[in-house]
Amino acid sequence: MTTVSSTEKQASPTRSWPVLLVVVCAQMLIWLDTSILNVAVTTLADPAAGLGATPAELEWVASAYTLVFAGALFAGGALADRFGPRTTLLAGLALFGAASAAGAFAPDAGSLIVARAFMGAGSALLMPATLSVIVQSTPEEKRTRAIAIWSSSSGLGVAVGPVVGGVLLDHFWWGSVFLANVPIVALCLAGVVAVVPALKGPGRRVLDLPGLALSVLGLGGVVYGIIELGNGRTWYGAHVLLPLVLGGALLAVFVAGQRRSPAPSLDLRLFRQPGFTAGSVVLLIAFMALAGHLFYAAFYLQGPRGLSPADAGTVMIAAAVGIVLGSQASPAMSRLLSARWTIAAGVLATAATYVGYLWFGGGTPIPVIAALLWVQGFGMGLVGTPVTAVMMRGVPPQLAGAGSAVNSVTRQVGGTLGVAMAGSILSAVYRDHMADTALPVGPQGLSADAAEQARTSAETARSLAGSLRLPELAAAADRAFLDAMYTATFWTAVLAFAGFVVAVVGLRARDVKGKDVNSKDINSKKREKERG
Repeated sequence: MTTVSSTEKQASPTRSWPVLLVVVCAQMLIWLDTSILNVAVTTLADPAAGLGATPAELEWVASAYTLVFAGALFAGGALADRFGPRTTLLAGLALFGAASAAGAFAPDAGSLIVARAFMGAGSALLMPATLSVIVQSTPEEKRTRAIAIWSSSSGLGVAVGPVVGGVLLDHFWWGSVFLANVPIVALCLAGVVAVVPALKGPGRRVLDLPGLALSVLGLGGVVYGIIELGNGRTWYGAHVLLPLVLGGALLAVFVAGQRRSPAPSLDLRLFRQPGFTAGSVVLLIAFMALAGHLFYAAFYLQGPRGLSPADAGTVMIAAAVGIVLGSQASPAMSRLLSARWTIAAGVLATAATYVGYLWFGGGTPIPVIAALLWVQGFGMGLVGTPVTAVMMRGVPPQLAGAGSAVNSVTRQVGGTLGVAMAGSILSAVYRDHMADTALPVGPQGLSADAAEQARTSAETARSLAGSLRLPELAAAADRAFLDAMYTATFWTAVLAFAGFVVAVVGLRARDVKGKDVNSKDINSKKREKERG
């Protein structure tokens, strides 16, 4: 009699779409929270309407989330494989909801930073579990479409976040942007309990606790150093080099240990598949370029272009719509052109849009900006779905969480690297240009300290220009920022074109359709190692 695995039983067409709806809702929560914060930073800095947070505190309100999120993703994937993605999903949602409620009522910036760190831990449990549920619960013939819908949730979250945040801040206090997560979490928890099956792979994975600790500390150290580098400080300072070196050393020890571990947190045999390895590199580059671009694009829209945060968020909807449509179009394009050329076309399209920013100025029409953002989002939609499908194609069910974690870590670390790169370039070029600019210093102009602040931050320069009625200062800041943006966008485009080359060369057809790493191969190799 032919036996059917538990995974095959659970992958019934009648249940797969309700399950997909629930996990997409949970996944969108992560992106919604990430984007909604962008419109709240000004309010958080206000001592009357917010918390009076300093610029450094505001950086860590955002960075604490990313730091813990990226550092704990391997642990989240391992826990999903050990206890099942449904259990991990429930735990992640509960933690995320509790931390959101705590953040909404934080009495000071320090407490909000701690709450954001716990929200990052909840997201680290959520993201690998959502993709693992899709891989295990969706029939193979529908899996690519399901992954496309999962990928498009990022576009929905990015689109809805700034608009919802603007509306909430117009009518409620600053904590409402975090409290808004709680009802969504409650809805997702009810959905998981109702429709998500208790998925288990063939076998009960043993937790590699030393490996998990090394991955968390190593990734955390590297991401911390990247964040400090992105703060515009000197790259050779101990606050940058020490966490980078220590984090890198711990990751090296982690990788060496995974080769010998009987139950590795990260099974390195996954990287023997060229499709998995090349896909990881393309995903890293694509998200690095996109995150860096969106970082300076937000400053451009609210700075030289003169839009309010709510209006800037509305314009950014074009990119989100593009991501959703590109994700939905990618399966059909992959069948027509192959996954390799669909991915390459998407990366090339985004690279072209980055080049377009070299001609942007203070009067660029909004429809032109929106059109370019749409093309950029559509290109990213073409990349995310087929890359994820290629990476997960050969991953056995019992390692779905680990494979999902690699996919998620690649996105998060790529995004953090991109923001660090763009932030460092913007800061350095802006300071250089403003250093050569004659500022109105004196009794009728700026004090020496104010002039120094204006040479460091375009936002500070515009604020001073408005309060002191110095339009020439605002104009100088805008010119310096645009020059900095042109430099940053040039290198972003170069990076994206490198991703195009990797996609064309690394994702060769025979590799993408090559031999899968399956559970039988892995288990037999483990038995041979144990006998040896």
